[in-house]
Amino acid sequence: MSQVLLDQNVPVGVRPILQARDVRTVYQMGWAGLANGDLLDRAVKAGVEVFVTCDQNIAFQQNPNTTPMAVVILATNRGSVIQTQPNRIAGAIAAANRGACSVARFGRSTGSRQIRPLLA
Repeated sequence: MSQVLLDQNVPVGVRPILQARDVRTVYQMGWAGLANGDLLDRAVKAGVEVFVTCDQNIAFQQNPNTTPMAVVILATNRGSVIQTQPNRIAGAIAAANRGACSVARFGRSTGSRQIRPLLA
């Protein structure tokens, strides 16, 4: 069982999705308001194996690939979207590798796809 830390920007509905894991929140740890670098340092020292955040910029502001824990970035912070696809987050955490940063994407469950214009 891996220890998972949820950032303060992760919707509260994510925690029940991960009930088979040891899940803590930044608030529970008393780390709310810490800057990302300090937060990651404390998480590593506390033995956190997977850090889950909705902060899309964390990979550019910090270098999570140099930490001995996995970082999973949720591509949305909309709880309603995450709740419709709970296997996406559970799968991303299960597949997360220490020292790696990955993104859990949440698409439309209807199977529709986004069409992007061609670049000239």
